[in-house]
Amino acid sequence: MKILVCISHVPDTTSKINFTENNTQFDTNGVQFVINPNDEFGLTRAMWFKEKQGATVEVVTVGGAEVEPTLRKALAIGADSAIRVDAPALDGYAVAQELAQVVKNGDYNLVIAGRESIDYNGGMVPGMVAAMTGASFVNTCIALEVDGNTATATREIDGGKETVTASLPLVIGGQKGLVEESDLRIPNMRGIMMARKKPLNVVAPVATGVETKTVSFEKPAPKGDVKLVPADNLDQLIDLLHNEAKAL
Repeated sequence: MKILVCISHVPDTTSKINFTENNTQFDTNGVQFVINPNDEFGLTRAMWFKEKQGATVEVVTVGGAEVEPTLRKALAIGADSAIRVDAPALDGYAVAQELAQVVKNGDYNLVIAGRESIDYNGGMVPGMVAAMTGASFVNTCIALEVDGNTATATREIDGGKETVTASLPLVIGGQKGLVEESDLRIPNMRGIMMARKKPLNVVAPVATGVETKTVSFEKPAPKGDVKLVPADNLDQLIDLLHNEAKAL
């Protein structure tokens, strides 16, 4: 089985976010970048298929040379090789077109992506890749098994879970539950050294159309002051909720 894991290069959630150029550009100075968490769950599941079923695992991302440390981390975790599409990740549609071309060229049985990235939270790319390549698609996937040419996947739905079967080739949008957080792997020294020798191929982008444009960024409004009410002063609490918060 040949697996492609799509990796997003995203800011660590502990990083302080700022914008430049009149709030039209994301300021990357001092920001630590990591593998998108939803993608890391998928990568870890791919490692299971590699170890238990002899699958080969490649990772791919769209971006400039600045994303290569993130790809190298994926290689240190255990991926066999990496692909970087040498193009800026301008929007979900453009990224999906680039990834779809990689999928078509690589003849993969299984494509694992995160259901969304934690920076823009678009949640569009896995479904578009499936549509562009004619593959089956399961989103919000929290469990996956493959037996021959048939995959059995469990996904979250409103109010519960649903288990489905699909024929390969298959694209999934994975999330927490595909593996547990305790199963995530930290690269060891041997993995880091081996990652330096594994192939990281840079490919030219295809001609893509960009359908969206970022006009400006805006931080969330700061939280207002908190008013503390003594536990024994119920009348004051009711008055504040009724006359100031207009919640009653």
